[in-house]
Amino acid sequence: MLLSTDTARLLFDPGAFSTGFESARELDAILITHQHFDHLDGSRLPALVEANPGAALVVDEDSVPELEKVGLTPTSVARPGDTFTFGGTSVSVVGGRHATIHEDTPTPANAGYIVDDGAFYHPGDALFVPEQRIDVLGLPMAAPWMKTSEAVDFLRAVRPRVAVPIHEALLSEVGFQVQQSFVTGLAADPEFLALPRDVPTLV
Repeated sequence: MLLSTDTARLLFDPGAFSTGFESARELDAILITHQHFDHLDGSRLPALVEANPGAALVVDEDSVPELEKVGLTPTSVARPGDTFTFGGTSVSVVGGRHATIHEDTPTPANAGYIVDDGAFYHPGDALFVPEQRIDVLGLPMAAPWMKTSEAVDFLRAVRPRVAVPIHEALLSEVGFQVQQSFVTGLAADPEFLALPRDVPTLV
């Protein structure tokens, strides 16, 4: 997801299912929530970093070895409680761990990112409810670690003004519509802004 604020361009989780991020330019930061391939595409990330020499590369602590495999070194390692500033835009780190997929599956670090004190929140692969009031929430829609009821409860707990669907690549078009109907029907307060699925940009 590409987020443009008044002062910065931030790219979140350029992963294997993401389209079009290779052409992103003039980025101030590339922020990765965790090490899984659908959030960190090691085959395409080096070229993106090379094309954006002024961009900070911020990752959770467990993603550092994944970067080393492709010859990259992060600018910063994000841990809960950290705050970064990119081009005048502040980004705070919350959460800490990935949601549980299965008790036999390792649970890596996960950095949730809150932009400008709540203007936007990207939770990564976790349902951490922050203390800040959130204006726009990146809402995970489908995942091996999440049930529909959990997406609804997360949306109800965060109570953003607008919810933007993320983490929906596992859904067919029909599945997305079904999931959207459940989420909007059971958590009706926020505006649900479904972006074009092939244009991962939020302005």
